[in-house]
Amino acid sequence: MAFVHLHTHSEYSLLDGANRIPDLVARTAELGMDTLAITDHGNLFAATAFYQQARAAQLRPILGFEAYLAFGPRQARERPPGAPAYYSHLVLLAKNRTGYHNLIKLSSIGFLEGYYRRPRIDKEVLERHQDGLVCLAACLSGEVALWLRQGNVEAATQSAEWFARTFG
Repeated sequence: MAFVHLHTHSEYSLLDGANRIPDLVARTAELGMDTLAITDHGNLFAATAFYQQARAAQLRPILGFEAYLAFGPRQARERPPGAPAYYSHLVLLAKNRTGYHNLIKLSSIGFLEGYYRRPRIDKEVLERHQDGLVCLAACLSGEVALWLRQGNVEAATQSAEWFARTFG
């Protein structure tokens, strides 16, 4: 089984990423890898250019983004009492065309309905648009990790169980 980078930021991870799409594609091919995912923070700005350039280089592109998942309603401006942060990170990858369309919806909702410091979504909207998506929750800024860092094992367990129910 080949290694695949499933959590890669490009220059479109604003104020965070520096990798340019052509360089990522070239380096992936140079290393003999055949697949790469781009998961920029909160957006799909790189999706079209990445998809086209990866396909031209005979690579399999995986489209996704690293969502900002609010600890309360996406419209809230206050940090929920007891929450370890305003939001957590959650990598979402498209398995298929339906998943890609759901990524577009989630990113748009984050900017149009949940924008406060970052384009945030919440669990309610994620449940509605989870079809065709793979969820990676291993980030140290992910919900489970943030609860554990706060010492709240019960909340971390409940969170992990929610992700398992929602994404299978």
